[in-house]
Amino acid sequence: MRPTPTASSPGPERVAGGAPPAGAGAVRVRGLAHAFGAAEVLADLDLDVGPGRFVAVLGPSGCGKSTLLRVVAGLVAPLAGTVAVDGHDVAGRPGRCAYQPQRDALLPWRRVVGNAALGAELAGVDRAEARARATALLGRFGLAGFERAWPAQLSGGMRQRVAIARTFLTGRAPLLLDEPFGALDALTRRDLYGWLEEVWEADRRSALLVTHDVDEALTLADEVVVLSARPGRVVAVEPVAFPRPRGPELLTDPAWAAARARLLAALRP
Repeated sequence: MRPTPTASSPGPERVAGGAPPAGAGAVRVRGLAHAFGAAEVLADLDLDVGPGRFVAVLGPSGCGKSTLLRVVAGLVAPLAGTVAVDGHDVAGRPGRCAYQPQRDALLPWRRVVGNAALGAELAGVDRAEARARATALLGRFGLAGFERAWPAQLSGGMRQRVAIARTFLTGRAPLLLDEPFGALDALTRRDLYGWLEEVWEADRRSALLVTHDVDEALTLADEVVVLSARPGRVVAVEPVAFPRPRGPELLTDPAWAAARARLLAALRP
């Protein structure tokens, strides 16, 4: 049985780039199964992301975490099961969610503002308006003064901020984030956790994050879902009740250590 999520209060101010669609990106997955050829990747998987909730997915390498995100994004049609966003069937129907793959995929021929604006442009916003929205948002994303920089001039953390700004500017929900900080060093990741938590709190779209990092999941999520080894099935659900913002001082909190131990135990084969 999955715990019933509590309703989240709206943030004090919406991030520029358009309001999330009605329903705030609620995700409901039932009986999901998928395979690549003879290799079964996901099996009988159930998952819920309530409106305005942040859910993290943990699991061993190859258990189907990224495939799950691609299915919810409508980029992969599952072999079995149902996937709905705000009550709409999205299986094999891309375009309803804001999806960010593992790599930032910034276009080297576009400056920072142009890369950030691409999300709004792809959502059908006029190019001039998209750039105006991106310019307004970049300061919020810690990129004021870098609007005219090229991607090659940015640090890894800054590139990820541009990529997430682009994702926000699609105006869609849920946000689907596939290990956005996986290639960054520990200090940069910790800085970006606080930044992402702040901008997410202001926007309150539902979010589904795939990660290998237990502390990252506990820092960012309202709930952590653990998948088994391939084929991925839900084997544990850990509600996260620590108040936000969640700083590094929580790492020595006994309740944090206990939650971390439970998640690590669930990850063991």
